[in-house]
Amino acid sequence: MDKKKKNIAILGSTGSIGTQALEVIRANPGHFCCEVLVANGNADLLIKQALEFNPNAVVIADDSKYKQVKDALSSTDTKVYAGAKSVEQVVEMETIDMVLAAMVGFAGLPSTIHAIKNKKPIALANKETLVVAGELITKLAQEYSVNLYPVDSEHSAIFQCLAGEFHNPIEKIYLTASGGPFRGKTRNDLQGITKQQALKHPNWSMGAKITIDSATLMNKGLEVIEAKWLFNVKPSQIEVVVHPQSIIHSLVQFTDGSIKAQLGLPDMKLPIHYAFSYPDRVAAPFERFDFTKYPSFTFEKPDTETFANLALAYKALDQGGLQPCVLNAANEIAVDAFLHEKISFLQISELVETCMNKVSNKQKPSLEDYFNSNSETRALAASLIK
Repeated sequence: MDKKKKNIAILGSTGSIGTQALEVIRANPGHFCCEVLVANGNADLLIKQALEFNPNAVVIADDSKYKQVKDALSSTDTKVYAGAKSVEQVVEMETIDMVLAAMVGFAGLPSTIHAIKNKKPIALANKETLVVAGELITKLAQEYSVNLYPVDSEHSAIFQCLAGEFHNPIEKIYLTASGGPFRGKTRNDLQGITKQQALKHPNWSMGAKITIDSATLMNKGLEVIEAKWLFNVKPSQIEVVVHPQSIIHSLVQFTDGSIKAQLGLPDMKLPIHYAFSYPDRVAAPFERFDFTKYPSFTFEKPDTETFANLALAYKALDQGGLQPCVLNAANEIAVDAFLHEKISFLQISELVETCMNKVSNKQKPSLEDYFNSNSETRALAASLIK
């Protein structure tokens, strides 16, 4: 008997992950169907996507774009909604089989929580959800018996390495990092780094925010925090190793000393495809890995003195409570300021550290505490940017 097509709701359809998720659906029309598309403000691309994929509903978070989207889709059967509340409410639709949480930053948290409460399996591409509120999210997922399928290439790799091993204790997780465009540089080398230089990632094609996070190694720091909650391990069990080729996406070491690794080309469509199709492996038309093009794999320790954000992420994880939320909020403001050329590359981590030292922490925070801390940190970070 043929399996029913899986109806996917894509929250963040016009971003880097969202557009690649639609490529996965386009390549597998017999397995996946686009049920809902949600975008923040890119109405033009949302309209184009809706006309191609004919979803049941679309949501534009920016209310001012509602008429534009509504008029453009008036000849279709697609329902059109607008506003932040609609982003949360749309995941209640009974026809949705899986929610891809791919909205960038803290903004993706409320809709993910709402999807869990409506018992929708989550393909999680919004790492900030677990960074900011990992304890709360994992408890909610357990309470509502909802599975979280990681879409980050590193966490997908760990998840794949653990297939068939879930009963075996993990000794250590190795998260691989490309090292970004400035691997091997000193702090002195990074004094005059421009936005254009920082946006040139050697291996991956990603949105601007994640590309800058990769250049500062904050992306890896956020992934360390995320891994702690996804795989229920201690910070001391998570080690970051720089692997410039970006072919080994992560490794898991078991208590007998054996290590499993997951390999593949640096292409986000692969972990998206795996999350959508799990527990099956569905045929995909993507490019295959060729060993002869990669005659050697190399590994090195990350330089946490030059790239202080990775050390700050471990510090936030050790301190717990609201500290990861502060780390994330300060970083979002700092990266935005760097992209608008208001601060230098090295000032990103300095701003994050200042906020972590100044914003008060609280263990066992409520959801309201996370929102308050996020707002407080953003206001402080913005005031520190001259």
